[in-house]
Amino acid sequence: MGNNYFSEASDNLRTVRDCLRFAVSRFNEGKLFFGHGSATAYDEAAYLILHTLHLPLDRLDPFLDAALTHTERYEVLNIIEKRVEQRTPAAYLTHEAWLGDFSFYVDERAIVPRSFIAELLREQLAPWVDDPDSIAHILDMCTGSGCLAILAAYAFPGADVDAADISTDALEVARRNVTDYGLEDRVDLIESNLFAALKHRKYDIIISNPPYVDASSMAALPPEYHHEPQSALGSGKDGLDATREILRQAAEHLHPGGLLVVEIGHNREALEAAFPKLPFTWLEVAAGDEFVFLLRREDLI
Repeated sequence: MGNNYFSEASDNLRTVRDCLRFAVSRFNEGKLFFGHGSATAYDEAAYLILHTLHLPLDRLDPFLDAALTHTERYEVLNIIEKRVEQRTPAAYLTHEAWLGDFSFYVDERAIVPRSFIAELLREQLAPWVDDPDSIAHILDMCTGSGCLAILAAYAFPGADVDAADISTDALEVARRNVTDYGLEDRVDLIESNLFAALKHRKYDIIISNPPYVDASSMAALPPEYHHEPQSALGSGKDGLDATREILRQAAEHLHPGGLLVVEIGHNREALEAAFPKLPFTWLEVAAGDEFVFLLRREDLI
């Protein structure tokens, strides 16, 4: 390692506990941003160390006083160094991201999976879907790594899922995840600029976690976010360009009674001001009721 700080560490740190303490100190000193899966320096340090050592991600305590081999110590300190010096999100370092109990492959061709819609799919969109077995066709718009499309396929086992994205790079990541879950027969990956390549297709449910970061927020993003495809984050001056287009076209792609579920970040106030006549239902997720809205097809006509 070229950094003297880490070279000294490699000579003096011996156990998992030592490396954990060192990582937390370095992450805090470096003022890292944690918005891609972990909430704190401790959580991220524990995750990176356990993953690097091929240990169970939910069992740190039994291994805290385990001594590391020279090679293991080098690998642990190397990933800590990359996280600090490059400000690379942990998921890109491990090529792994989690949504609930589901793990997904990820690299810098697609944004790191994170969506409140994942919580809602675990409940099969209850109570808005009366009969989950009746759901036959689902669209995941702006699928990225394919994570929500895969979760939708599991939530609604009788449904076929279209997973659309404008980025061919992101769709390659999605294809790997779809294959890993053995869903090639049920999840169709489609290159499309929103609805452009989906003419005449209709769905029972459309879900979307589109780009929604406004221009001022894009300019102020922490360095970690600059490793992600910027086109998957920003959406015009107010962050609503993609959402506007989805609202404009969704009705013609929904069956009667069909649902549109869209995540819009911190844009609830701006969205309601832009569409004062739409009867948005704001869905409760872990962070509150300001981030994901639901509309029925009839609301959009």
